Amino acid sequence: MPTVELFTDGACSGNPGPGGWGFLLRHPKTGKSVERSGGDPMTTNNRMELAAVIEGLSVLTRPSVVELYSDSQYVLNGLKQWMAGWKRKGWKTASKQPVKNVDLWKRLDGLTEGHDVRFHWVRGHDGHPENERVDDLAVEARDRAASGAEPGG
Repeated sequence: MPTVELFTDGACSGNPGPGGWGFLLRHPKTGKSVERSGGDPMTTNNRMELAAVIEGLSVLTRPSVVELYSDSQYVLNGLKQWMAGWKRKGWKTASKQPVKNVDLWKRLDGLTEGHDVRFHWVRGHDGHPENERVDDLAVEARDRAASGAEPGG
């Protein structure tokens, strides 16, 4: 299986408010990379963090080892620890409440199938070059969404 690096970030002004997501997907051996971003005029930070991972995984065309780098504990813990239990409980939390953002979690669940996803937490706004880049992409997309220049997504 090929290995890729996926760096993701989300941004939101207000929670809810205008938001953006960004990702950088890189093949470490060839150096080839793809980066994209998008936004939504009314969303939450967690939805944008999830959207960044969803959009990045959507680019993959074959099973891969995915080294996922994120500053979102919500996304990483959800994928590593919580999602299996949510699925067993019919997408309910331990307190029997519906999982928030279940539509995105279900999409993410489907997109991770067939991949070997490995999780790396990166401290946000700490000078990590790729995390800074995806943060810039997410903030630019958020600003476009806030101005009405970004279609909802």
